[in-house]
Amino acid sequence: MAVTSHSGSNSNSASTWQGDACSLVEAFRSGERSPVEELDATYAAIASSDLNAFGHLDQERAYAAARSADINLPFGGVPIGVKELDQVVGWPDTEACVALSDIVADFSSVMVERLETAGVVLIGQTTASEFGGVNVTRTVMHGATHNPWQHGRTPGGSSGGSAAAVAGGLVTLATAGDGGGSIRIPAGFTGLVGLKATYGRIPRAPKVQLGNITTVTGCVSRSVRDTARWFDVTSGHDPRDPLSLPSVAPWEPHLGTFTDALRGLRVAVVPDWGGAVVSPKMWEVLSAHADRLIKEHQWKRLDIDTTVPSMGAAWSISGMLSIHAQLGERWPDCADVLTPEISFGLASTMERYGPEARARIESRRTAVNERMAEIFHLTHGVDLVITASNPDVAFAAEGPLPAKFGGVHGGAGNNGRLTFPANIHGNPAISIPSGTVEGLPVGLQIVSRHFTEQLLLDIALGVERNQPWPLVA
Repeated sequence: MAVTSHSGSNSNSASTWQGDACSLVEAFRSGERSPVEELDATYAAIASSDLNAFGHLDQERAYAAARSADINLPFGGVPIGVKELDQVVGWPDTEACVALSDIVADFSSVMVERLETAGVVLIGQTTASEFGGVNVTRTVMHGATHNPWQHGRTPGGSSGGSAAAVAGGLVTLATAGDGGGSIRIPAGFTGLVGLKATYGRIPRAPKVQLGNITTVTGCVSRSVRDTARWFDVTSGHDPRDPLSLPSVAPWEPHLGTFTDALRGLRVAVVPDWGGAVVSPKMWEVLSAHADRLIKEHQWKRLDIDTTVPSMGAAWSISGMLSIHAQLGERWPDCADVLTPEISFGLASTMERYGPEARARIESRRTAVNERMAEIFHLTHGVDLVITASNPDVAFAAEGPLPAKFGGVHGGAGNNGRLTFPANIHGNPAISIPSGTVEGLPVGLQIVSRHFTEQLLLDIALGVERNQPWPLVA
């Protein structure tokens, strides 16, 4: 099945590849470009970039991989960035936190290992928010990362460096993770594809504590087929993660084949999903996209109550407990070198957590799960919830988090409200580039039932074909 072409051929061979990763592999195979040439261009672009998207580079390892790259592999020779919250053996394992700056990873994550088996060239670590806890990538360790669409704006968090690097033309792909929106939020802010898969699709192993049972890993990409190929090479059960899902048939070869399955789905269009407040100017653009999709696929629009119980504060408390465990005896002496949001969250949590708080966390989780089951299955039978990826366009790179349209993951902020329900219930959800407002990208978020990622990819593929988005800023 033919899919959208993103050839990305460059008139200037010294520049990085401006197409998607799949077309870069094709260029390697045709002899138009070599992995070493692309790596040369990548490091030159990073050196001249003012995005602050990378915090650690490993040129020795990367060049060794590029010189020996097998271009017949799915991502053979493709340079990628690795979010600094993902482990690579021998690289810093700091959680973007100064207090943990002496820690070096003694293992690589399963996702990274599988990517290397698929031929990628690991070039370095992209910046992230500290412990993945905030919607802005700005840390004591690295400073602020900038949005390539407008310097001075944030690419979001926590996968902000990955999004900035991909949308900024530095690399075609980068790893990302989503525990409360950290794939979809940056993707929406930077005009990229961001799929949060069903919980467990990619194993979180080895040695990873499951914590809130909300976090999934994946990528931010320039194209639907890149995302499909990514999951084809990284998904599948690992016994060290008992909640990881078994392998499924490859997704990329079947892109574009779900036309019949998409026709007539039951959808709810919800501007205030999770109790969020969305910018009217942005929602005007997104609702027009939603209307086009409804007409194109003959979807049945449902007018129902989609209220979801709030679990933000409870989730935040349990997340802070995980951070406290990682810091160990360093807390509270390290408080002054943490980002303000994390330091405040830890101090507040230590005062509030006890048996009652623990019971409240689990009761809230149960309430959200019951309500999501009602919306998608038991009462309303919704197939898709269509909403925004973010409450507004990207805010300032240095912060503060906007009082009206921003916020901390899991707290009162709107970003967490829009993306969080899918994390709690484990649903797949995707951010699809859907135009701009005031020159900045906006993303349409579509949430679906468990195990239906291929439907989301085909919806995104239709948008990619009919309203193509810029692959780089």
